[in-house]
Amino acid sequence: MKRTVSIPVDLPHERFLPLMGFCAEIFNAHADWAKENRTFNKNKAHKALYADLREKYPQVPSALLQTVRDSAMEAIKATRFKRIPRKKSTSGLRYDKRTMTLRGNQLTLSCIGKRVQLILNVPDYFKDVFESWEFCGATVTYTKRKKQFWVRLVFETEDQPRQEGEVVGVDRGLYHLMVTSDAQFFSSNRVRAAQRRYLHNRRTLQQKGTRSAKRRVKAMSGREKRFMRNENHCITKKLANTPGVAIFVLEDLSGIRVKQRGKKLNKWLSSWTLYQQDLFLTYKAEALGKRVVYDDPRYTSQKCNVCKHISRTNCNKSRFHCRNCGNKDHADLNAAKNHRDDYILSTTLLKTVEQVPVNAPYASGANAS
Repeated sequence: MKRTVSIPVDLPHERFLPLMGFCAEIFNAHADWAKENRTFNKNKAHKALYADLREKYPQVPSALLQTVRDSAMEAIKATRFKRIPRKKSTSGLRYDKRTMTLRGNQLTLSCIGKRVQLILNVPDYFKDVFESWEFCGATVTYTKRKKQFWVRLVFETEDQPRQEGEVVGVDRGLYHLMVTSDAQFFSSNRVRAAQRRYLHNRRTLQQKGTRSAKRRVKAMSGREKRFMRNENHCITKKLANTPGVAIFVLEDLSGIRVKQRGKKLNKWLSSWTLYQQDLFLTYKAEALGKRVVYDDPRYTSQKCNVCKHISRTNCNKSRFHCRNCGNKDHADLNAAKNHRDDYILSTTLLKTVEQVPVNAPYASGANAS
């Protein structure tokens, strides 16, 4: 289990900004080489580029150059040449134990020339992680708008022991951010109202176009994002701390934005923070020894949780009425129950298949007949 501690730091701009630019060029050189040679092998990249890059960028420490090489090859491997990642002149720098040291609150970083030493001001919220977890790496980033450097320290510890408890299905939507199979409803009224307000204010100010309007738009930037992050933190924290629950079953919504669904619905989907919800719930549940798993969402909104009858006419907006057995329920609650039951059924079938060779080791198609 890993956690990241983000701390603002005062680093010399005249040394770190050129270093970030050089490292971005080194990263892009490795990405171009990998594209040309169709490989992301680190050893081959080292033999092909290291000597030339050391001669071209003598200011960059050799260990940091190797760290950039590893980052580039890992990024290429992650995309499998579907796209070629690029770095900007102020993109973050990944540091490891060769290029940085952390002793107590004293941090040293490799840079152009001598190493930079600084004393970290660790917030009380992070002190438990900072003092008791194992340090394993860091990233230095730069925010251009505020001209501020940040160091993102990564710490690692053993996973919490798995808890035993109930399985809860979670259905997500536009009108209710989350609905659980035990009837917890998290409405999106506040979120949608805030999004409409910010959208209206941005449009009004952009149409006006004056200098004061542009300053106002700049001051508003990031507020909606911070509001959504706070909402997702509150919801996932309450959900993760639900007593007696060990597994949360979410629908796998990857690729939901690929299909064109009209201007209005596409706008709603683009502002739907699905990945952030997944990320927050996963790490909060992991810290408590709980799990987050994913279920195939196909037909879960059309299937009756009681009789398992599937029909498109069963669901009408938020109302679910089964045409086969007459079951009536909230549509999102019915879908959440289906997520829970599908996961329980899949795990039960898997356990049954695994037990067959143990209980009947000599059973086969020929013997069975």
